[in-house]
Amino acid sequence: MATYGTTLRRGLPRVAGGEPWPPNGEAPDGVGAPAAAGAPAAPEPVAAAPAAAAPAAAVADATPAAAADTVSAAASESAAAAAPAVGDPNAAPVVTAAPAAASGGRAIRRGLPRVPGGEPWPPAGAAPAALPPPSAAAPAAQAAEAPAAGAEASAPAAAVVEAVAAAVAPAAAAPVASAPGGDGGRPVRRGLPRVPGGEPWPPAGFAPAAPAPAAEAPPAAEAPQAAASVSAPAAPAAAAVAVAPEPARTPSGVPLDRPLPFTRTVWPGAYAKTRQTPRPEPERIGPFTKAQWAGAVIVGGGGLLFAAGMAVLAVRWLLSTQWGADFLAAYPGEYHLPEGAPVGFPAWLGWQHFFNVFLMILIIRSGLRIRGEKRPTAFWTPKWNSKRKISLTIWFHQSLDILWLVNGVLFVVLLFVSGQWMRVIPTSWEVFPNAISAALQYVSLDWPTENGWVNYNSLQQIAYFTTIFVAAPLAAITGARMSGIWPKNAAGLNKAYPVEWARAVHFPVMLYFVLFIFVHVVLVFATGALRNLNHMYAAQGSVDPNAYADNWAGFWIFSVSLVVIAAAWVAARPLVLAPIARLFGTVSSR
Repeated sequence: MATYGTTLRRGLPRVAGGEPWPPNGEAPDGVGAPAAAGAPAAPEPVAAAPAAAAPAAAVADATPAAAADTVSAAASESAAAAAPAVGDPNAAPVVTAAPAAASGGRAIRRGLPRVPGGEPWPPAGAAPAALPPPSAAAPAAQAAEAPAAGAEASAPAAAVVEAVAAAVAPAAAAPVASAPGGDGGRPVRRGLPRVPGGEPWPPAGFAPAAPAPAAEAPPAAEAPQAAASVSAPAAPAAAAVAVAPEPARTPSGVPLDRPLPFTRTVWPGAYAKTRQTPRPEPERIGPFTKAQWAGAVIVGGGGLLFAAGMAVLAVRWLLSTQWGADFLAAYPGEYHLPEGAPVGFPAWLGWQHFFNVFLMILIIRSGLRIRGEKRPTAFWTPKWNSKRKISLTIWFHQSLDILWLVNGVLFVVLLFVSGQWMRVIPTSWEVFPNAISAALQYVSLDWPTENGWVNYNSLQQIAYFTTIFVAAPLAAITGARMSGIWPKNAAGLNKAYPVEWARAVHFPVMLYFVLFIFVHVVLVFATGALRNLNHMYAAQGSVDPNAYADNWAGFWIFSVSLVVIAAAWVAARPLVLAPIARLFGTVSSR
């Protein structure tokens, strides 16, 4: 079986995961295969002599490189005429010329482009390089094993080969092995790297194996054998053997593409396989959560208790001094009322007090609901204005405001008619130092004598006056500005009294009423609950502060009033309010 002297270099695969291209075993272009079985040898190769005569004359005067190309073409034509017989073990393969013109017009196969977006390589019309001439140092045994058909080559072809060999003898005898760049001093073309990130292949300085040393030129009588040897392929030793680079290794010698050599001892635990459920956001009441409110109450309450204790100690020390004793003697905490001031509380004042508390509690509840209501459950439209529509909660709040104003106007009128105004309106400038004295006595826990049936102390008088004649009118004016009874088209009035001012005042006024009710109730129970409840709810009292100390009439009336207020607080919802609101307008869900 014939052996080819040239090995086709294989490149990258054409498809992902495929084998290198071209497939293994495919012969390169320009290398002839042995003749098919039964193909007869060319009987008369002499016909190629005239065609080869002209190139021979031109090659004689050409350069060694050109002469090498010419001799390759001539050898191809001669080898075509003298194909070896099939089955001959000594038959040598015939090397055809590389150019397309010498290979029967077949174009060279083109591959991938060298740069992204470029044209396939090599360029269109390029021809492969011609095979170099055989070395003159071929062993004598190789010439002896040439087939008989080679000996029968035509005389003209042998003459051409002899002339060309003589012209290129100096180049053939040159030491090719010493050329650093490749065959005959020409650098070897480098291609793609074999491994990702590696250098182009073959490595820098790579050169094919050098042929055997040049031997003495054969005599002229051996020209036919030399001509036949021109078509023989190069020795297998002359082919460049590509050695694949070894993979990178660790300092211990293990390749990096292999798993680590040690035994695994750590595995992910159950936590890595379990998706943790995020904790739900805690419910907030206003700006804080329940835990934050509890912490604020604990910390704030502790701070207030500490501050109160320090205040008590400081005031008691102040009143124990000479200046404090003189101040209490001059201003005991109250001053004498004008002549003719009434004593005690009439029954109408007790009922007015109850209605005022009842309405204020529901007004505060509905006001807080309005501030926190995002989507009303029901709406109310008045009969006299079908274009106006407000939520049922606002209607309830404004209805309570109207009742509270009516009760307040009636209360003020009766105050001035009965002379009770002198008990709640200051009539002397002594009210201010006496109010300071009463405040110091409250803080020191040595409270002033309480006898509201006859006279309030100055601090109480100022508090009642502020609540009745300052806070109540502010709540009424600001509430009316934000209600529907305010004229919307009064541009001048709206500019003089903007609604933003009303909103900025209305809520703080409500907070004042809450604080006033809290302090008032605490002092009522702390300074004599039964006596104070009898004064206000049962209209019973005496000039003597210790009278009616064991009478429970006022307490039971007060208890019943609390039950009524609690029932009204629970009933203040759309299910109960809607039937009442339908008496004055239309109630709808949208």
